[in-house]
Amino acid sequence: QAEEELKETCARQALQLQEMGRRERLLRADLGRAKEQLKSFKTQVMQVCSPAAVGAAGKAITEQQVIEKVRNISEESQQSQEREKHLQEELSSRLSKEKEVSENVEEFKKSLCKLQ
Repeated sequence: QAEEELKETCARQALQLQEMGRRERLLRADLGRAKEQLKSFKTQVMQVCSPAAVGAAGKAITEQQVIEKVRNISEESQQSQEREKHLQEELSSRLSKEKEVSENVEEFKKSLCKLQ
C-alpha cells in the first residue's frame, strides 16, 4: 500500500512538473512577444523622433535623446492642457459678465421706456 501511495505521489508530482514546464514555456513565449513589441515600439518612436532630433552633423540620435524628446513633448502637452483649462475658465467668466451686462442693459432700456 505504501508503495502504491508513493507511485501515486510520484505520478502527481510528475504531472505538476509537466504543468510547471508548460507554464514556463508559455511565460517565455509571452516574454518573447513582449520584447518584440517593445522593440517594434522603440523603432517606431525612433523613426518618428529622428527627423526632428538629428543633429546638424546628421548623426543618428541616441535613445536618451528620444526619451528627452518624448519627455519634452509630454511636458508641452501638459502645459497646453493647463493653458486651455485656464482659457476656458476665463472665457466662462467673461461670458457670465457679458450676460450680466446684457441683462443690465435690458433693465436700463425698460427703465428708459417707462420714463418716456
